[in-house]
Amino acid sequence: MSRQKRIGVLTSGGDCAGLNAVLRAVVHRAVEGYGWQVVGIHNGTAGLLARPVDAEVLELGIFDGNLLRRGGTILGTTNKGDPFDFPMADGTRVDRSEEVIEGYRQLDLDALIGIGGDGSQDILRRLAQQGGIDLITLPKTIDNDLGHTEVSIGYATAVKIATDALDQLQPTAASHSRVMVLEVMGRDAGHIAIGAGIAGGADVILIPEIGYSLDGIARKIESLKARGRNFALVVAAEAVKTETGDAVRQVQGDGSSTYGGVGHYLAVRIAEETGSETRVTVLGHLQRGGPPTDHDRLMASVFGVYAVDLIAAGRFDRMVAWSGRQVVDIPITDAIAGYKAVDIAGPLVRTAQGLGIYLGELPEPLESDKAGQMAETVGS
Repeated sequence: MSRQKRIGVLTSGGDCAGLNAVLRAVVHRAVEGYGWQVVGIHNGTAGLLARPVDAEVLELGIFDGNLLRRGGTILGTTNKGDPFDFPMADGTRVDRSEEVIEGYRQLDLDALIGIGGDGSQDILRRLAQQGGIDLITLPKTIDNDLGHTEVSIGYATAVKIATDALDQLQPTAASHSRVMVLEVMGRDAGHIAIGAGIAGGADVILIPEIGYSLDGIARKIESLKARGRNFALVVAAEAVKTETGDAVRQVQGDGSSTYGGVGHYLAVRIAEETGSETRVTVLGHLQRGGPPTDHDRLMASVFGVYAVDLIAAGRFDRMVAWSGRQVVDIPITDAIAGYKAVDIAGPLVRTAQGLGIYLGELPEPLESDKAGQMAETVGS
């Protein structure tokens, strides 16, 4: 009698909404569709470093209807401890990749599904190539900056939370005649800021892809005052620099630094430039938590089922992606190499400009350009 196939699954990197929906889809498809066993590995690659390996068989019974709706990940995750450059207690750094690979082998697995962003996928692929691991990855990043996929798990929920924050800030801004500055996540790209800013009626949206001037922000706020508006909403991605090009970072307890603080910088400078009373809200990790939106649940389910089907088909070293309203798969190397910032000539930037939102120092679209684009669209 042949041995029952066993596949592993882990979440790696920062958490986000929708991860539990992926796990549910993987288990349902593997168990009910193929009669396989699914082993959940705790805390990403850290679980494979533990001895005994920190893992458990995921049974269908744990998916009682609640996990689909829960944020975070029941397996735990980590965005620290690169196994190829692992920080030790004595301050040295060592290569522990073979220990991770040995942990995988101890679980007697036939394949691995890794859910993560570009950094996590790069590490997992290096481990897979070194250890002969059959690997499938799924795109997970609230920044939505992975190449060659139109959708990453967690992004839709992050945008909704930021949009909800703007909905809550608008009435109090109007009540007190204030400028409200909302700082949102966006380590390298401004997808969350521009998406939520448009949806939430922001007057100023600042993203790392576009430079800005405080004078430009001030002009926008003064133009609102001239129209009789007594408030303004400003959204800034955390990676936006100061006007002089300096990154704003916060030092953590372990000595590392992370983005954060540009909202406070902007509030002070806006108050100086305009005389407006300003307040700051930093969403931070609120954008990673909470129940996933319907869209994140749907995409997580689609990706999870497709990943298991790829294993059944014997197709590995692939990342599941969404393109042209279809679920597809692409080489992992292409996915992690194809970084996707906000396209400054793309539809969201044009929409923001068309709505009169101050996005930074971009030229206004010419009427002739817009007419030409419309004619081209109609004639296509």
